[in-house]
Amino acid sequence: MADKISFDLVSPERLLLSEEAEMITIPGTEGEMGVMAGHAPVLTTLKPGIVTVSGPATERFVVLGGFAEINATKLTILAEEAIPLADFDAAALDLRIGQASESLALAKSDTEKSARQFYLDNLQQLRHAI
Repeated sequence: MADKISFDLVSPERLLLSEEAEMITIPGTEGEMGVMAGHAPVLTTLKPGIVTVSGPATERFVVLGGFAEINATKLTILAEEAIPLADFDAAALDLRIGQASESLALAKSDTEKSARQFYLDNLQQLRHAI
């Protein structure tokens, strides 16, 4: 039996999942990351994407940003917003994409434009992944 890693997925509203998993795939800002027991300590930001929890059953959640704290025995995700993929509303994502586009058009500085474009791009990638 493979070693397992303790995993907690927390949103501002509630604890969505707390269990032992074989592997968790997270949408890190620097790229997708697979996390298993024995992982090196890392603190990373999350971009909009899908968290996949592999264990006896596979569970998937949509996250719209947040942070992940990883060590050899535990992964904790503090999500800005997290929703089970089965409950996710694609129409709400389309609305969010429209709002992000409008926000990008109103950006005044290059720094603002870059950050808003990055967020919009990630929302659009998420839309294609669902």
